[in-house]
Amino acid sequence: MKSNKEKLNHAFIEFYEKLSAWEVDIVKDTGLSLTLVHAVEILGAFGAMPMKTLADKVGVTTGTLTVQVDKLVDAKLVERIPHQTDRRSILVGLSDKGRALFADHDKLHLQLTTRLTAAFSEQEITQLLSFFNRINNEF
Repeated sequence: MKSNKEKLNHAFIEFYEKLSAWEVDIVKDTGLSLTLVHAVEILGAFGAMPMKTLADKVGVTTGTLTVQVDKLVDAKLVERIPHQTDRRSILVGLSDKGRALFADHDKLHLQLTTRLTAAFSEQEITQLLSFFNRINNEF
């Protein structure tokens, strides 16, 4: 018999796989990779940030991120912005086109969240949010 932690482990994996498949499906028509869309999501949610911070949030090296940011700059989705207090640092932020992509993509995420939690009470949603925040803080 499986323990609750083993069951939770498999539930996490199943959720991740389903969410990943859903994400791949909704970004396929954008012409962008999922990694590039994730960078846009992070910038949209947190604002402009240094390359190193963005690389950490995306989960790639700064070298890998540089290539990805070049693609996003070419697609006119992000801009490189000089740091106001550190001349050696460059911030990456969304352009108007990037903000529009983020808004559209974020709306799809909200629709999915609304659908997945439709049967939840407000108290259950608050509790789930608390659990996700605690889990995210462990990364």
